[in-house]
Amino acid sequence: MTPGSNLPLTATRVAVDVTAPVRLDVSGLLLTAAGKVRSDDDFVFYNQPNGPGVTHTSGAGGSGDTITVDTSAVPDGIEKIVVTASLDAPGATFAGTEPTGTVRDAVGGGVIATFTPPRLGAETALVVVEIYRRNGAWKVRAVGQGYANGLAGIATDFGVSVEEPATETAPPAPQAPPAPAAPTAPPAPAAPSAPAQPSGQWGPPAGAPAPVAPPPAPGAGKINLDKGRVSLQKNQTVSLVKGGRPLLSSVRMGLGWEPAFRGKDIDLDASVIAYGPDRKKIDNCFFGKLVILNGAIQHSGDNLTGEGSGDDEAITVHLGGLPPQVTGLVFTVNSFSGQKFTDVAKAYCRLVDDLTGEELVRFELTGSEKRTGVLMAKLIRQFSGEWEMTALGEFVDSRTVRGMVKPGAAAL
Repeated sequence: MTPGSNLPLTATRVAVDVTAPVRLDVSGLLLTAAGKVRSDDDFVFYNQPNGPGVTHTSGAGGSGDTITVDTSAVPDGIEKIVVTASLDAPGATFAGTEPTGTVRDAVGGGVIATFTPPRLGAETALVVVEIYRRNGAWKVRAVGQGYANGLAGIATDFGVSVEEPATETAPPAPQAPPAPAAPTAPPAPAAPSAPAQPSGQWGPPAGAPAPVAPPPAPGAGKINLDKGRVSLQKNQTVSLVKGGRPLLSSVRMGLGWEPAFRGKDIDLDASVIAYGPDRKKIDNCFFGKLVILNGAIQHSGDNLTGEGSGDDEAITVHLGGLPPQVTGLVFTVNSFSGQKFTDVAKAYCRLVDDLTGEELVRFELTGSEKRTGVLMAKLIRQFSGEWEMTALGEFVDSRTVRGMVKPGAAAL
């Protein structure tokens, strides 16, 4: 498997073995639709080897640990089980180490899938694969998302209470007080003017205007993900940055629509076009080509009617796995059958964190035109490495993704 790819499970009870040339600690977390555990009981590892429908088995004789999932025993409120691995040796990283996750039938032993996360470096823990529920069926997805702060970083991300990090960060705090040897600053009586400087810290260095610099930044419309889900309007942009760090994991662009008139099916096709820095098309992913760029982009498949709630079609993008020559992605929707967008209601696109299921960005079309194609949104890679998403909502005359390549390039 490649990052972001998925396969249906062919067995009710599956085992996930994670092996490497070095000793790994393997665990499983049971997550709700919100991407969190219900309690610490949903964290299954060597010290707590049993959870609802999930068990941990320590490897023997140099073999890797195993997380076994009995999908028939997983509680209804659990949407996925993520299988993680962290290095047992303190301070060790995955650089030069190639862990492999093997998913097999826990009863018959037949191998269902294998996955070796690529391009590992400074990571000390990672999510290897996830077993997830989709439309009543169970699947496995290759993930390979790394963490630099070990298993504690993964656990806290998914809502597990981890006390050790708190006690680790406490010692550094006591060491900070020794630094107050800076009381040598007070001895210099000239420091009285320093008190004035705090109040003038914004003003003295031609600073009165400088304080005004912070407001312009927000006013400039540079929105990020720190405050939760972002609802965009046409031509608005959001920076895919959370907590000061660029989002480089797998994201899913879900696209949905409904017929404007009850009883009339709408056959629309969602696609994504990948461009290089010269705005030349590198490749496109659509219902006729479900996987491109070595699995970095994958399409969910064609929806012929638009019926049902939720996303009609989805395109998963492993941002960290995109080749460097891809600098822009444009997401489009076309009416292959020739129906116009005036026959469509509630068309939208939404960007979802594919690991947690959290909706990050949503854009809803508020208008429609008698045309057969629409550029929904674009993702642009910045020089800093972060990605920005911009809502487009530009209608064009094209029934296939082929006719969207030039308009898409013009929109970059």
